[in-house]
Amino acid sequence: MTSASALSDLGLWLGELSVFDATAEAVPFLWDLAVTDSVPSRADVIQLLRTILEQANPPRLDVQYAAHRAVLDGRSLADRLAGDRDVAVQAAGQSLVAAIDNHVCEACRPA
Repeated sequence: MTSASALSDLGLWLGELSVFDATAEAVPFLWDLAVTDSVPSRADVIQLLRTILEQANPPRLDVQYAAHRAVLDGRSLADRLAGDRDVAVQAAGQSLVAAIDNHVCEACRPA
């Protein structure tokens, strides 16, 4: 299995279609992968973080909130990635920063 196919499979389980209970628990590990220079496909990991931030789980707003909060809490790491030497990582990081800065959803809006 290649890193790209493993990441694709992970995306299906963590955030491509919806966010799940395990998503929030996995996000810190995704942040670790995204900032580790030796990890292949870092830009794809960053895109998965953005995908998680954009997905919903309307019946379980608590799950959605936890997953989104886990991504939003990595804002400083996103800033670091937005300045990365790797052009693909830099572009993905900038896209993620914009998504974080503009994030609004039913689960995350202030009460």
